[in-house]
Amino acid sequence: MQEYWAQPPLVIASGRGGWLTDTEGREYLDGNASIWTNVHGHNDPDLNAALQRQLGKVAHATMLGLAHEPGAMLAAELADLAPEGLGRVFFSDNGAGAVEIALKMSFQYWQLAGKPEKRGAIGLAGGYHGDTFGTMSVGDSGFFHERFRAWGFPADHFPAPVCREWAGVVQTADTSASLEALEALLIEKADRIACLILEPSVQGAAGMRLQPPGFVGAVAALCRKHEVHLILDEVFVAFGRLGSMLVCTEEGVTPDFLCLAKGLTGGYLPLAATLAREEIFEAFLGTYESRRAFFHGHTFTGNPLAAAVALENIRKLRLLIADGTLAARATCFGRLLAAAFADHPHVGELRQRGLTAAIDLVPADGGIYPVAARAGWQVCMKAREHGLLLRPLGDSLLIVPPLCLSETELGELVSRTLRAINDILPTFQYHAQRS
Repeated sequence: MQEYWAQPPLVIASGRGGWLTDTEGREYLDGNASIWTNVHGHNDPDLNAALQRQLGKVAHATMLGLAHEPGAMLAAELADLAPEGLGRVFFSDNGAGAVEIALKMSFQYWQLAGKPEKRGAIGLAGGYHGDTFGTMSVGDSGFFHERFRAWGFPADHFPAPVCREWAGVVQTADTSASLEALEALLIEKADRIACLILEPSVQGAAGMRLQPPGFVGAVAALCRKHEVHLILDEVFVAFGRLGSMLVCTEEGVTPDFLCLAKGLTGGYLPLAATLAREEIFEAFLGTYESRRAFFHGHTFTGNPLAAAVALENIRKLRLLIADGTLAARATCFGRLLAAAFADHPHVGELRQRGLTAAIDLVPADGGIYPVAARAGWQVCMKAREHGLLLRPLGDSLLIVPPLCLSETELGELVSRTLRAINDILPTFQYHAQRS
């Protein structure tokens, strides 16, 4: 916070497409998709129109005992997008909320099913699911959440698979150690485990750590075998980020719970959803005095403005996927990144899938930068001078552009990133720290 407070704030005044403009009139390419949410660009005329149409009707009406058309239509749309069987939708406001709901539903389901001893959870090493106490408990974000560990509930974690990929080519892949460790854990503890949660295909906040194709299906099979709920946290990876609407449909996996947020409204308004299997929903049915109901709610659950924008976002995204535009952009993105960084002396590893990537920065002579050197942050500050907004994770640059960028703009994104790296790292002064 001291470092943040010492920097003059960059105040955004407006945006259009993949670009943001500050109050001084300077333009920046949004290489962060405004924290991984933006789909069709800023100030999109179709999303604007959908929002304005709904604003002329009602801005908010509770779904506590009531319903409204945009919310009902969006629930139906999400159920249609999801694998068959995920027909029940519970709205909330953000990704962490969607995950908390899935965790609570799983824990309560096993109580209602007469197995209250199934109260544990399993997560994937490096997992990040939010900053609320339940999500911190099942996550594995190191020092980011470590100081709050005493206030969470215990959870087990199994190692992530090994996968390197860019430009659509898997360089290395190994799931054996990960799946063997998970199976051993389930054999030992499944009778006490309620659910397993993971971010499928790409662990975003872990540094865009990739999973080989088929890994999610193998995890799902183990969960079914050992009667453990599978929660897929697609908060980051859904809605075109990896090329498809949902990762689970691409993987041919039907989870017990599916958590959605971020790109759901195209980056316009906060909205999230937790989808659940029909048999899970039915377990909560009962008379008032039975107290089987799921007691949980958010004030702005299913907000009509957000739901209306989400419906238009999904309509536009369907077209981008169907006509191959999105796939072409992802292919271009991978090709440009590989050409610029695959053999760069200051890039230790490049990872890319869809329209998301990570560039690990390292000294040219080996080793790693000391934490205090803030190499990644220095590069991102230099990128601003080149009209580019990026966000580092330590010394990894996480590149997550809006899905609307043209091939020319993707070229600008990569070239400006390269310029920032080349401006800073060849002459970067630091005390060497060997890995």
